Amino acid sequence: MLTREQLRAVRKIQIRTSHLVSDLFAGQYQSVFKGRGMEFAEVRLYQPGDEVRTIDWNVTARTGVPHVKRYAEERELTVMLLVDASASTRFGSVKQLKSTLAAELGALFAFSAITNNDKVGLVMFTDRIELAVPPRKGTRHVLRVIREVLSLEPQGRGTDLAAALEHLRMASKRRSVVFVLSDFLDAGAERALRIAARRHDVIAVVLDDPRERELPDVGLVELEEAETGERYVVDTGDARLRKAFAESAAAARTARDRWLHAAGVDAIMIGTERPYTEALLRFFRMRERRQ
Repeated sequence: MLTREQLRAVRKIQIRTSHLVSDLFAGQYQSVFKGRGMEFAEVRLYQPGDEVRTIDWNVTARTGVPHVKRYAEERELTVMLLVDASASTRFGSVKQLKSTLAAELGALFAFSAITNNDKVGLVMFTDRIELAVPPRKGTRHVLRVIREVLSLEPQGRGTDLAAALEHLRMASKRRSVVFVLSDFLDAGAERALRIAARRHDVIAVVLDDPRERELPDVGLVELEEAETGERYVVDTGDARLRKAFAESAAAARTARDRWLHAAGVDAIMIGTERPYTEALLRFFRMRERRQ
């Protein structure tokens, strides 16, 4: 049962993302994400001008009258949202938590999908599979997806992206568009991502917060490692400590970007401190140019 505050959050996300889809992203989504090609539609009588290669020789031989096969573009896709619910995503130092940002972005992708008559499914994971919602169509289904992302109380704290991708492999037999919304602290998932990208169109939506890049000078503070619960006190007034932290964080981001590239997936970098529309538009424009 959702609280009144959660219901207001769902409604707010619905209004905001529906507006963005109708004004900005619907056309880009349709042009970037295409169906599996052409599918058989019907057999009909041959007409002057039809290509010889479309003749259905079996039907023609059986009836004694030339028939041709007719094909139609298969537009429908399955869009899967893999949402990281680990403890590290329940952090945000500026405008919103990474988990709330994931819910809004997931809603945006989901509404874009149903606008184009595509199905949407959801897998939420920590160091285990927390929730799996099979792909379906329709606004009511998308609202359920948003509610699940906002209201889930995960049992795990850590991150096991490889297990989530293995679940996807077992559950999804057809090619899908897969948005992985995570802070990608699980560097051990590179191989699983590479395998998933062979079957699916995988997009890494990387959630980031400025306090994960550098520490402010605020004196002594107690910090907690989100996924292990380990606590320690640091002196942020120490310039050398702040520099070491920033350098370590930069090296971690570089390593993350490297293994995402090596896995063969596209990445969208989204920060909690700034609007995400420009980053998404850059992504869509990049995909359009590449196609």
